[in-house]
Amino acid sequence: MAGQSGEVGSVGRALSILEALPGGRDGIRASELARAVGVNPSTASRLLATLAAHGMAERTPQGTWRLGLGLLALSDRVLSGLDVRERARPWLRWLVEETGETATLSLPGAGEAITIDFVPSPRSVVSMARVGRPSVPHATATGKVMLVYGGAGTEDLSEVVAALGSLERFTERTVCDPALLAEELRAAGRRGLAHAVGERELDLAALAAPVRGRLGELTAIIGLQGPVARLPAARRGELEPLLLRAATEIATALGA
Repeated sequence: MAGQSGEVGSVGRALSILEALPGGRDGIRASELARAVGVNPSTASRLLATLAAHGMAERTPQGTWRLGLGLLALSDRVLSGLDVRERARPWLRWLVEETGETATLSLPGAGEAITIDFVPSPRSVVSMARVGRPSVPHATATGKVMLVYGGAGTEDLSEVVAALGSLERFTERTVCDPALLAEELRAAGRRGLAHAVGERELDLAALAAPVRGRLGELTAIIGLQGPVARLPAARRGELEPLLLRAATEIATALGA
């Protein structure tokens, strides 16, 4: 029966069981669980059997109970429904307020990342991003993040670079030597973010960081960009902690 609040008692007890179940290897005995949630042992056993039938709980070889793997499928459905742009936009605005530069959000795709949102700098000289613009793997900060964290199937960055084939030169600063690019990517992996200075556009400097998912996968890429004259190496170094914080906060907002 439903109570005055509209709550269905059996559903509420089942949820209480779920909240009390551990996720570890050892589990908990049905009698202990019954005491923890305030129901009699037979009720706890029936609720556990129902939850187990739907994959929400499982019995260990020792006869104890723990959370079931079916909960992972439910959590993945919730996480997949989150709007990345909606969750990231407050942090894009925060980055712009803190740095005065344009903040971008990109999603990884097949070999490249696509800009899906940005917040422009309020300054008179602005580096404008474009929604829908793809990254260049070897000549943009976002593209380098894709190469390092995009799951190319190998940890050997020399092989990742070799798979790109011929490296097109966009400016005099474009890194077209495969060995030098691989070393730069290794450094980006150690720092947790990538830089590009005048490599696709001579007057554009940028840095980008990965937004990681629950399993460490690349979910999105957040970046900062501005005129080269305004972003020398020392200034980019000052911006790194802010960009990494924003990447971490977005990952948390997405359930990582």
